[in-house]
Amino acid sequence: MDKLDIKLWSLAAKGQIVPDRSLLKTPEQIEAIKKSADLNTAVLDHIATHIHAGMSTAEIDKLVYDFTTEHGGIPAPLNYEGFPKSVCTSINNVICHGIPDENEILIEGDIINVDVSTILNGYYSDASRMFTIGKVSPKAEKIVRVTKECVELGLKAAKPWGHLGDIAYAINTHARANGYSVVEDIGGHGIGLEFHEDPFVSYVTPKGSEMVLVPGMMFTIEPMINEGSPDFYIDEDNGWTVYTEDDGLSAQVEYMVLITETGVEVLTK
Repeated sequence: MDKLDIKLWSLAAKGQIVPDRSLLKTPEQIEAIKKSADLNTAVLDHIATHIHAGMSTAEIDKLVYDFTTEHGGIPAPLNYEGFPKSVCTSINNVICHGIPDENEILIEGDIINVDVSTILNGYYSDASRMFTIGKVSPKAEKIVRVTKECVELGLKAAKPWGHLGDIAYAINTHARANGYSVVEDIGGHGIGLEFHEDPFVSYVTPKGSEMVLVPGMMFTIEPMINEGSPDFYIDEDNGWTVYTEDDGLSAQVEYMVLITETGVEVLTK
């Protein structure tokens, strides 16, 4: 039993939730995952350059597919559990998992989350950004801005040997202070060797709760912030798209992070 095993065993004996050693990435795995993450960031940068009013979300999907495959990657969402496209495009009252469609056209005033996930040489990465289309309303601008602030505050709260709940507390506190709610039943996840790994990352749990943040852990920080109620429903026709129950706006920003010995490293955002 090495020093890390002893420390994990000691924490577990005190009732702490600790990650399985399989969730701690090796240096070799981290380097390979970082290459996937670099491509993921490049895809999002590519979208940022081309997104505009008048384009369809299907055009965004094509941009993602073409750029990813031209650079040796595979879009992780494509055919994942039956998902039909290469990217999720979630507009206005869509919380997440919006499916690109040639008949869905971006218009002035829209806010859209573009969620990009990439497989490169068998390693996974994942991040999303909010884009504002042209001039948006003050309420749309605010929810996008506050969501970005929430993620940055969550990132600041992520420290080695802290807890996932520290991240959640920082995010939930800031969202509620601005009059928003945080979606409770959908959250972040471990990633790297698979698309979705343990742990589930909640954004509504108390400070000091949930899994201990051990160096080598890799996961997403991706709170979904709603203008009104945190309640949602899923499109019955496609089985994927998640809408706000009250038709209010929703925003999401996603970072993929690595817990290190000295802090936290953002791999893609």
